[in-house]
Amino acid sequence: MTDQPMTNFQRAQAVYNDIYEQYANGASFLWLLRSISVNQPHFDAHDLLELEQRIAAQLDGLMTSVDIGWQVCEEALERQGAGEVFTAMVVAMRSHEGRKIQLAVEVGLETDRTMPGLISAMGWLPEEIATPWMARFLNGKEMSHKYLGLATCSVRRHDPGELLTHILQRDDCQQHEKLYARALRLVGELRRQDCMPVINRGMSADSDAISFWSHWSAVLLGHRASVQQLKSTVFNPGPYQSLAIQLVFRTLPIDEAREWISTLSEDEAQARAVIKAIGVLGDPHAVNWLISKMEEPSLAKLAGESFAYITGVDLEKQQLVIDEPDNYPVIPADDTDDHHVELDEDENLPYPDVDKITTQWRHHGQNFIVGRRYFMGQIITPEFLKSTLTSGTQRQRHAAAMELALNESDVCLPNTCARVLP
Repeated sequence: MTDQPMTNFQRAQAVYNDIYEQYANGASFLWLLRSISVNQPHFDAHDLLELEQRIAAQLDGLMTSVDIGWQVCEEALERQGAGEVFTAMVVAMRSHEGRKIQLAVEVGLETDRTMPGLISAMGWLPEEIATPWMARFLNGKEMSHKYLGLATCSVRRHDPGELLTHILQRDDCQQHEKLYARALRLVGELRRQDCMPVINRGMSADSDAISFWSHWSAVLLGHRASVQQLKSTVFNPGPYQSLAIQLVFRTLPIDEAREWISTLSEDEAQARAVIKAIGVLGDPHAVNWLISKMEEPSLAKLAGESFAYITGVDLEKQQLVIDEPDNYPVIPADDTDDHHVELDEDENLPYPDVDKITTQWRHHGQNFIVGRRYFMGQIITPEFLKSTLTSGTQRQRHAAAMELALNESDVCLPNTCARVLP
């Protein structure tokens, strides 16, 4: 029996398959690199844009033959990596073929590890492709599809209108903790004042996630009294502690914030939380204490970052850094939205030169008024915050976004992890 002749597709696949595998692997790897970079202290929007242009080039290469491109994406999905899911979902959506989209969605929804790639793909795609599917997911029967729809609205800062209200009011949706928590979070991100009655119901939930996101959104909607309900979250290590710190110490009156920080500092195990809280508060009252913490290797880099948040001093540009010591420890990331928690949270922060910083602060500290909040060395204004959103590093952009949302009630919370459009 003779072998069947190869089809044109098989011939093309045999010749070009390696090239398309390189495109797929390149897009997946670069997406993973970007997903790490969005929370790094040394990356800014321009750096992200350069990465995104490289990702786009790989994706465009895959689309030069949708059939071969999809074939390598489908095979890569077996690895169940978030980057592979991202690449496959973008290719599938751009092909407009339901079977391909269904497979990418199914794999993406399988685990918490793959879900970020699926959501990111929905944020990456142009509006004319993403929006119809966003509505389709929100209206779907499966709770996982509704979650994907809500998460897509979140990353795109798209207001689904009555669909969000409907989901928040449905008993079956309220019973789905992950879905309900994401819906409550979206209320705050979009500043949906009409949803406040539903937020009030969520505040009394037994679930930590639902209770936290209810109070978080309430504060963003202007209900500052909810800050008091986040005190236990600030004082206890957990998945929401850093998020609570970023919100609470931008909201509390300075005198009360100092009291909270003082109490928090009584627990030596909370030293990193204290340093972060001081940087968020922005009161130069604690700068000398921060400088003293730069003497401790495990806290030095973080203390330097908080010092910069208050004073606006760029340690590297002003040559206020030294090489990190040989015994410098690895600090795991604790960001609940960062799926690379094994990374050293401080890795790309400069190691401060305590002597030089002490001298500089002695000369310039008198320019700062104790009891006043500063951000990057400036009095906080909407204009400066918007400038930082454009030109700051990623962590500075995150901070500026939250400050801006708390200072201007009519703007959505800017998504500083979103795709940077040229």
